[in-house]
Amino acid sequence: MAGEIGFIHTTHAAAPGGHYAQALSYQGVLYVSGQLPVRADGSHSVDQPFEVQAAIALENLLAILDAAGRGPSDLVKVTVYVAGIEHWPAFDRIYARYLGEHRPARAVVPVPALHHGYLIEVEALARVSATGNGQPAMGTDTFLPS
Repeated sequence: MAGEIGFIHTTHAAAPGGHYAQALSYQGVLYVSGQLPVRADGSHSVDQPFEVQAAIALENLLAILDAAGRGPSDLVKVTVYVAGIEHWPAFDRIYARYLGEHRPARAVVPVPALHHGYLIEVEALARVSATGNGQPAMGTDTFLPS
């Protein structure tokens, strides 16, 4: 049996800007879509410095984890796209502040540009604590089976 795909949505992170889910769970893994530094209310931060953009993107990631009943210690892989490798040291400091002692596998990938001119996008994989039916133990927001 392939198992159900569960879709995660929270109003505490930016709504998807296209045809995709904020996150979905499948067979014990939570797949979090790339999070740009768009605030939960939909306001953009493209005019803000890198440090502010990084914090907003990470806050979106953590809000989605929370909606799935997970936290930073459940992250297993994080991929970070930065428009300019010069942002790597600043990102590393901010990331450590948000994740504390937890150190999931991670890649920081320099790219020439990101959507809307943003400087950072963060996507992640996290473990899901499964219930008897393979669905995640959920937080306070929405889990929608497919």
